[in-house]
Amino acid sequence: MIRSEAMFLPFEPGQRLCIVHTPASDTVRAVVICVAPFAEEMNKSRRMIAVTARALAEAGFAVVLIDLLGCGDSSGDFGDADWSIWLRDIAAARRWAAGRYAAAQWLWGVRGGALLAARSATEHGECSLMLWQPVLSGQQHLSQFLRLRVAADALSQSENRESTKQIRARLRDGHPEEIAGYTLAPALADGLEGATLTLPSSFRGKIIWCEISPEEPAALGPASEVRVAEWRQAGLDIRARAVCGPAFWQTPEIAECPGLVQLSLDELLGGLS
Repeated sequence: MIRSEAMFLPFEPGQRLCIVHTPASDTVRAVVICVAPFAEEMNKSRRMIAVTARALAEAGFAVVLIDLLGCGDSSGDFGDADWSIWLRDIAAARRWAAGRYAAAQWLWGVRGGALLAARSATEHGECSLMLWQPVLSGQQHLSQFLRLRVAADALSQSENRESTKQIRARLRDGHPEEIAGYTLAPALADGLEGATLTLPSSFRGKIIWCEISPEEPAALGPASEVRVAEWRQAGLDIRARAVCGPAFWQTPEIAECPGLVQLSLDELLGGLS
């Protein structure tokens, strides 16, 4: 059995919705704060995040799911989102959780959320990290997002077709852009473009790196293998594993990957020792 509660926390500007799952007992192994993916990947991932959060709570973890500014039921629209405000939101959620639970903290970064989680773990008080299919380059992630607009223009046979370079130029000039139903603010685009998945060699938190592989034998992607090897060589405490399953953050229908849920649970329990 677990206990679940929804609350609005007064984070400036406005308030943020937090869903908190905790074990039925008063003993909490650790606190896991989820940093969700970017834009539509966030909506596609909500089911997997919710299923995993409940599984972790049943195993004794307190899990905090926060909607950042402009996301879900929190204050503002997506067009109000700002990378620096998102980082402040995560820092505020961490302070709130630290005041409520006397337990170690983990930041659980999913896809683009891994960029924010890693930044927070180095700038707003060190903690441990669990990264799900982490994005390595914010610049590349932004390019993929902008290509949705280019593809939509091509399918509609629009006469005003533009390249990602042109869209980027307008964003840098301070003009919001409509991409796949989302209003992308220049401040958010600029923050994402400048983000990379990096950690200093002095980082002393634990790192769990989980990926999904489309076929057996499950393996990390080539770029991930390189980054994981670099971090190990730098002396970071990292465990990286992959499981087979669907890429739920981009599948046409909402999908689940039970193997990833179990892998996350196993690794987090192992990370407490």
